[in-house]
Amino acid sequence: MRVKVKLFASLRETLGFAERDLELSEDLTLKEVWKIVAGERGPATEVLMAVNMDYAQPETKINDGDEVAFFPPVTGG
Repeated sequence: MRVKVKLFASLRETLGFAERDLELSEDLTLKEVWKIVAGERGPATEVLMAVNMDYAQPETKINDGDEVAFFPPVTGG
């Protein structure tokens, strides 16, 4: 399965890339993709996730051809 992974803001800086195509095994969730991309650099509960431009939960299954995006938590006031 091939997916496009996009990282935004501080995640892009920390992990060293903005966009990457990955060849992955079948039946992965967003949380599992995050672990592949980030390793031990941060728990999946601390990032916002999207599939094909729609926010999604870490348990969301991904499909071949999906675009997956990860965003750092947003703070402000």
